[in-house]
Amino acid sequence: MELRIPELGDNVAVATVVGVLVREGDRVAPGQPLLELETDKAVMEVPAEAGGVVRRVLVQVGEEVRPGQPFLELAEEEALEVSQVAQRAPEAEYSAAAFAAVGAPEKPFLSPDLSTPCRETKAQALRPEPAPEPAPPGAPQAPSEGRLVPAAPSVRRLARELGVDIREVRGTGLAGRITEEDVRRAAGLPPAPALEAPPPTPRLPDFSRWGPVRREPMSGVRKATMRAMAQAWAQVPMVTHFDEADITELEALRKGYAKKAEEKGFRLTLTAFLLKALAHTLKAFPKFNASIDPERQEVIYKDYVHIGVAVDTPHGLLVPVIRDVDKKGILALARELQEVSERARARKLSPEEMQGATFSLSNLGGIGGTGFTPIVNWPEVAILGVSRSQMKPVWDPGQEAFLPRLYMPYSLTYDHRLIDGAEAARFCRHLAGLLEDPVGLALA
Repeated sequence: MELRIPELGDNVAVATVVGVLVREGDRVAPGQPLLELETDKAVMEVPAEAGGVVRRVLVQVGEEVRPGQPFLELAEEEALEVSQVAQRAPEAEYSAAAFAAVGAPEKPFLSPDLSTPCRETKAQALRPEPAPEPAPPGAPQAPSEGRLVPAAPSVRRLARELGVDIREVRGTGLAGRITEEDVRRAAGLPPAPALEAPPPTPRLPDFSRWGPVRREPMSGVRKATMRAMAQAWAQVPMVTHFDEADITELEALRKGYAKKAEEKGFRLTLTAFLLKALAHTLKAFPKFNASIDPERQEVIYKDYVHIGVAVDTPHGLLVPVIRDVDKKGILALARELQEVSERARARKLSPEEMQGATFSLSNLGGIGGTGFTPIVNWPEVAILGVSRSQMKPVWDPGQEAFLPRLYMPYSLTYDHRLIDGAEAARFCRHLAGLLEDPVGLALA
């Protein structure tokens, strides 16, 4: 049987082979890992669908693969042994057992020239079935029952979102391939407006003319980041709003409980407080927790709060998702944040752990900087970037003196198609109010 690359997850159309775990001739059991794929900023294993002997490996390390692509041929052990017997036996010494194994009668092959009938038998066994007559040109094709549905992952995803059974859709594309327009037509929707093709990427100059150069292939993580950022930048008109919050009392509270958290095996970081404050702010401003459906001209409001947290790793930027942030306490968030960050650095996150975020947070305060403009992670509509906190002299009218206060700068990038500047300013002020009242935040 021929094994194929499975579906890789939503918005994931390509993966890189980072490990081939079997060789030709190996015996494998059902569920045994065969490949390691790097996809959507994560490494996943592809298990065997059935047991048998590896007949041929069709991919190699470093190759890019797509869902539905064949990657390995698997044979039953008995069939492989028969094939090996037929290849080893001299043409003039075929045994009756070998003839019986390929389904040929024994007696007709007792002539001196045994190679001819054996070759004919082998040719009959390997001869493909006649192909069905092609449909008239332009006629839509319907996928047959039990066969692979010819549709790209994006088309399958669209069918799921629209509630269309893709097996019932008639394809009008090349060789009966199902297109997005076929799915929209099956759902009773009008055709999508045609978009202008992007201009071709200009060719790079020959940099070696000016000095020595060296080339290194991009990692799978970097390729995934490049695709995601290019898509977001092309689709989302972004605006960034800058603000800051006085976290003097919050930092004192964090330091006061940090030792107790360490005794329990985790660190109490500022990010855990930020997650809690963001959850309350997203509940108060649900538009920032939504997505845009331009085809239906609708806003999709999500009644759950899943926040993606950017983690800096040796392999690149990974964004695991903390789920149901609004239902968890600060200490629980701190523990979970540390666990997923450690798995991210060890490249042990599954693709599912990096999907489904409704909002994203990127905290660069531990590294430095006074501000930056994070890119919205489409199909989300907003992301918060946090920079390093600084002590500032702030005038206190009651004491008639400047007092040292710790201020945290942050920036909110948002999709201007859905969110206006005034809403972004109110969001940031609400967030600041929660951070400046840490006791109220902890009790909320």
